Amino acid sequence: MDIVIKLSQFLLSLSLLIILHELGHFIPAKLFKTRVEKFYLFFDVKYSLLKKKIGETEYGIGWLPLGGYVKISGMIDESMDKEQMALPPQPWEFRSKPAWQRLIIMLGGVTVNFILAFIIYIGMAFVYGDTYVANADLKDGVWVTNPAIENAGIQTGDKIIAVNGQKIDRYDDIAKNLFMAKDVTVERNNEIKTIKFPINIINKISNSGVKRSLVEMRIPFVVSGFEETSPNKKAVKPGDILTHINGVPVKYADEVAAQFKNFSGKTIPITIKRGDQVVQSTLKFNKESKSGVAYASRLPYSNLEKLNLYTINRQKFSFAESIPIGIETGANGLVEYGNQLKTIFNPKTEAYKEVGGFAAIFNIFPNTWSWEAFWTITALLSIMLGVMNLLPIPALDGGHVMFLLYEIISGKKPSDKFLENAQMVGFVLLIALLLFANGNDIYKAIVK
Repeated sequence: MDIVIKLSQFLLSLSLLIILHELGHFIPAKLFKTRVEKFYLFFDVKYSLLKKKIGETEYGIGWLPLGGYVKISGMIDESMDKEQMALPPQPWEFRSKPAWQRLIIMLGGVTVNFILAFIIYIGMAFVYGDTYVANADLKDGVWVTNPAIENAGIQTGDKIIAVNGQKIDRYDDIAKNLFMAKDVTVERNNEIKTIKFPINIINKISNSGVKRSLVEMRIPFVVSGFEETSPNKKAVKPGDILTHINGVPVKYADEVAAQFKNFSGKTIPITIKRGDQVVQSTLKFNKESKSGVAYASRLPYSNLEKLNLYTINRQKFSFAESIPIGIETGANGLVEYGNQLKTIFNPKTEAYKEVGGFAAIFNIFPNTWSWEAFWTITALLSIMLGVMNLLPIPALDGGHVMFLLYEIISGKKPSDKFLENAQMVGFVLLIALLLFANGNDIYKAIVK
């Protein structure tokens, strides 16, 4: 059932983004009286799953879910329709339109992508408001849960003050900033330190094999369940909070996990908090110092509040207030994704090894249905799709825009033969990028 929910979110998001992107080309094409022959969700290689012709346009769903397209008459695109291009230009064709109209048609898709992202962020600010824990409220610092971050020099208990010179105000911003960190400023034992991260930190994080967040809030050891062979199923219950181990008080789960390594083959006394009761019990450990007791690595904000651990800040916004907040969130998303691309194109970072394809996108979606998560991911993907399509690669919107700008500035239109060759080169590049990204997914699935 989890896979069905995950797949449903993935396909819904992908379909929404593709349809709206192609609609961004379709609407200005129709406004400028340019004939659109096809409007397809997914690619209809050899055959279509569904199709219906309305007026001069065939609408359909293809079987190959690698994107979508609109086929505009008189345009050199992925269809490579050389027969049509060999005929004299017709008034309804793309090539007969003024350069400025063709430019608007080509920019329509990415424009819709960016507008969609901003609309989603505005809507989310209005519907969900803002809920966060202030970074300053993490009095005992963070819990480092990824060995690559630990090896880079960050320790559990460090208070992360700034990343790349930018002050961190919210807990939720820590992990995503660490992922792109060059240097991190921390407070450790009342002393301020600046830690330099290796340039290939992204690759090191990926190779660590740990899929959890890079850091977590420090929370108590709350029992969440048991391994099947655990001898401690009667000693503790889910929801119990460990407060003492072998007579020593413990506040956080990371402290408990560190102590557990010392009890190979032993049975030790523990104190637990069960609701309003304080209960004495024991835990048994095998020779590998395993108790078979699972604990929660993170807790919902509502639980954190009940345990009086952290202050949860909540803000609600009117629709008018949501507009600048959503725009700012979208603008920050654009800047962040631009920085990620710069990192990927820098060979020294080795970030190109982490480029993923459809499987990587699929894995972003949660196993449980969450509209908040769905819209957050969809907005991010919309920004990614818009930016990627603007890359000046023939066969992408950005390639067509590049040639159109050249035509507008120079007054000279590239020949159809040149555009055909450029389209072919761009198509080969796109296939290579698709193979590389999805090949990375396959490699990680098999090797890692």
